[in-house]
Amino acid sequence: MSPPPLPVVLRGLAKRFVRDTSETVVALDQVSFRAEQNTLTALVGPDGAGKSTLLRILAGLVPPDAGQAEVLGLDVAAAPQAVQNRIGYMPQKFGLYEDLSVQQNLDLYADLHGVPPDQRREIYHSLLTMTALAPFTSRLAGALSGGMKQKLGLACTLVRSPDLLLLDEPTVGVDPLSRRELWDILRHLVHQQGLTVVVSTSYLDEAEFCGHTVVMHQGRVLAEGTPAEITARAAGRVFLASAANGMAARSLQAHLFRHPEVVDAVPEAGSVRVVSTSPAPPQEGLAELALQFSPTEPRFEDGFMVLFRAVAREQHSSAIVLSRPPAAPAGSISVEVRDLVRTFGSFTAVNHVSFQVKRGEIYGLLGPNGAGKSTTFRMLCGLIPATSGTLRVANADLRTARAAARARLGYVAQKFSLYGDLSVDENLDFFATAYGLRGHRKRERIDWAKEQFDLGALSSLASGSLPGGYKQRLAMAAALLHEPDILFLDEATSGADPLARREFWGRITALSEQGVTVIVTTHFMEEAEYCDRLVILDSGRALAEGSPADIRRHGQRSDGRPVTMEDAFIAIVENWRQRQEAS
Repeated sequence: MSPPPLPVVLRGLAKRFVRDTSETVVALDQVSFRAEQNTLTALVGPDGAGKSTLLRILAGLVPPDAGQAEVLGLDVAAAPQAVQNRIGYMPQKFGLYEDLSVQQNLDLYADLHGVPPDQRREIYHSLLTMTALAPFTSRLAGALSGGMKQKLGLACTLVRSPDLLLLDEPTVGVDPLSRRELWDILRHLVHQQGLTVVVSTSYLDEAEFCGHTVVMHQGRVLAEGTPAEITARAAGRVFLASAANGMAARSLQAHLFRHPEVVDAVPEAGSVRVVSTSPAPPQEGLAELALQFSPTEPRFEDGFMVLFRAVAREQHSSAIVLSRPPAAPAGSISVEVRDLVRTFGSFTAVNHVSFQVKRGEIYGLLGPNGAGKSTTFRMLCGLIPATSGTLRVANADLRTARAAARARLGYVAQKFSLYGDLSVDENLDFFATAYGLRGHRKRERIDWAKEQFDLGALSSLASGSLPGGYKQRLAMAAALLHEPDILFLDEATSGADPLARREFWGRITALSEQGVTVIVTTHFMEEAEYCDRLVILDSGRALAEGSPADIRRHGQRSDGRPVTMEDAFIAIVENWRQRQEAS
């Protein structure tokens, strides 16, 4: 008997798209790889790498321009319906019906896939147990948290047992606790049920859960292999650095990341994790810092950055310089939140939360989906009023002077929030006018923004067509035109490539050093290391507050490795939820 065909075989796959401007975009360029039976294969790379296009071709939704894609032994281009009858595919925006309950969504997808009624009880029991959604079958899908929606989407995808499961960024925008739960489910599907899964992700730590990884960038495969094989590319070149003069880790990171002997640098547990271009730590021009380097074991992200930095565009990161630093004295309070409450009918979204943020601090709001972060954020920005409590921002009471406070604030949203049809110059002109800038002052500030963020060569391009990193620069430039005292960043690095994220935080560090106060939300727990202090919320309550070192003390590991921010975050939330259940 001949062995069954491999679940996925790609040979020289290519795909191009033509935009409205007649510009040709290369989505896939000579992509080849295989996914073995009963394995978990990860497509790893930033936005624009080609991961979603590749999965859509495998699902028979988009035909390739060249090359061949075989799924379960079938040529997808020749027999897309036959492929679709045997696979499960969950796109980034899975089509849950939010005005239907959990049970009604499952019934709908069972109807669509022709699952016989006599088989549904057993299937539903298995799926609801696996996803821990059994207690919520009568809840409307629109009332679920982000993590629960993703698990329901996965259950609907699995309602007809597929031979191959394709998942496109299933954990995007999902908090660390929900991400871990979702990956536990995927590993169970592969190791206990023998399912073959191909999943795309921009979270590099998730690759460690997979048997095979395919690293992609701008439509090409940079490398493939086991996570250990990718990690090994950084072997002997990873160090933890600290400065004898007590320089903050984020300031040291910004300094080291621009060094020619450094492949990567990120804050880690009060030090800076450095990937060097050679087996020796960087030395040139660093003597005055009296750095101490200690070797450490590489991880997948280190190997990824060795690959990625070799082919990605050069960064033009420079220390941002304000022409008018904030006038508030050092050590003064920029944000004061005391006993803050926000209710929506009978639901309490924020429940007596209190904290203070000093001038020039970077302060993080962290928490699971549905914790109350966004509601708190919107109140701090003056977008919605508080139900009760004290909320002062830039020395203005937001209950009585929201307009005055907003004039002192800058805001960068999670999704690109500028006008995609307008050019870079037109966006900057529009927002400068909206912030009250006129005449010579407006022209001066727009020139400053374009110079600081290296946007001059892109002035006439539609902002919607910019690469992700440049969209991020433009959003930041627009937010800083009026030189705000306080900058709000709402998941501002979501979807950005690793280099763009490092560059972004280098600019934030420079702003904080000049006195700008920064309030940030993020689901990247490693980014919490850039904060001076942070608070972890759940169910509208503040569970823990302090420096990154204070927060890490709540975590523990059994493998002897240092406790990460994600370890501590999960421990804090789980311990609190267990106490709530016990009471």
